[in-house]
Amino acid sequence: MDPEGVLSPPSGSVPPARATRGPRLGLGSEGARSLLIAIVSSIVFFGLIAYVVVNSAGWPRVQAQFLDAELFWASLPKVVSKFWVNVQLFLIAEALILVFGLLLAVLRSMPGPVVFPLRLMATIYVDIFRAVPGVLVIIALGIGIPALRIEGVPKDEFFWAIVVLTLVYSAYVSEVYRAGIESVHASQSAAARSLGLSQLQTMRHVVVPQAVRRVIPPLLNDFIGLQKDTVLVSFIGVVEIFRQTQILTAANFNFTPYVATALVFLVVTIPLARFTDWLVIRERRKGQGGGAVAAADSGKRSRLRG
Repeated sequence: MDPEGVLSPPSGSVPPARATRGPRLGLGSEGARSLLIAIVSSIVFFGLIAYVVVNSAGWPRVQAQFLDAELFWASLPKVVSKFWVNVQLFLIAEALILVFGLLLAVLRSMPGPVVFPLRLMATIYVDIFRAVPGVLVIIALGIGIPALRIEGVPKDEFFWAIVVLTLVYSAYVSEVYRAGIESVHASQSAAARSLGLSQLQTMRHVVVPQAVRRVIPPLLNDFIGLQKDTVLVSFIGVVEIFRQTQILTAANFNFTPYVATALVFLVVTIPLARFTDWLVIRERRKGQGGGAVAAADSGKRSRLRG
């Protein structure tokens, strides 16, 4: 025991700081070794794939049809210029989907027999638009409704592209919202109702704000899919990046413009996907941190009671 009355470690024992120093160095060395093995194995794996592809009998023809460098650089500016149409489709449809999808989720989550007709209609809507392939919806609405020539109904392809994307993706996004709403504990609603809030006020001020914060990462995953699916509106005549690619391919009898289009989507989509992963990891760490704090507080209260 030291002069201050605190128990000191037995002689010959290693202080805690020194005891952990050795294993930390070992873990660092093991991590570096694992990283080196991963790099080497990746190089060998992809090198073998490249060797098989380059030495295959049809490689010269595939290279000429898909990897024409001159046509690639000539097509890239034209492809990028039309990508702005996809961006417009994505931004406008996303704003509408966020609102309409939330409305559908709230309708499906409202209890009671009074709102049963609305709940039934929302359920039927979600089931239909999740079951039918999006390209069929695009063709049916984007071509079929303008063909009816109804007075006052727009015939613009861009307008119908927005409408169809909103209708299809709202069904998927509503399910994401509904999962977030159902993840909010029932005690939250019970406490709000005990304070005098109505069912609608409880949903608006208590449940929905918590649910929206929880579903941000899944929503971003859905919007990555929406960004890619904007190319489907080319079926109804919207000249966007994919339609421009088809025009360039038909004019040159070469598929290299498709490679340029794929590159554009990779450059835009991969950073958004990594950002989504970062948000998921951050939310997971927050949850773990909250659990650790709660456990520490519980342990402290137990010691105080003891």
